[in-house]
Amino acid sequence: MGYELHITRKAHWADENGPEISLDEWLGYVSADPEMRLDGFAEAPLPGGGVLRAEDQSLAVWTAWPGDGGRDGGGDGGMDGLAWMWLSGDGAICAKHPDIDIRRKMWRIAQDFGARLVGDDGEQYGADGEIDTGAMDDARLKPQPWWKFW
Repeated sequence: MGYELHITRKAHWADENGPEISLDEWLGYVSADPEMRLDGFAEAPLPGGGVLRAEDQSLAVWTAWPGDGGRDGGGDGGMDGLAWMWLSGDGAICAKHPDIDIRRKMWRIAQDFGARLVGDDGEQYGADGEIDTGAMDDARLKPQPWWKFW
């Protein structure tokens, strides 16, 4: 597990119901954005020489990420030092542990989808990649069942 940000159209990203981003919308966006590349899988080296591979038809990489792109798997930004994004099963575009540059890119993507960029705890992010304290997600103040966060 890890901390994720969600590009969502829902009132609260963990809601079971609400408007979703479809796979066709996401794939269309990725194919139209010259800074994105659809891979459909992610790989990361494991200690001892193995490789962890995750396959998902929505897995895409932000190729213009100015991060270190370090192939050592360390640091923020995702598996193998790449800026991975994918469409979750609940109709939100996600990234794990995004740095400020990835958060800024995700905010721009959210604008194209008429959506918001929201963290696991319900905080919203603005164009600068920082928490927008004036736009806190009111839904996060409502008690949520614990299973919605797993």
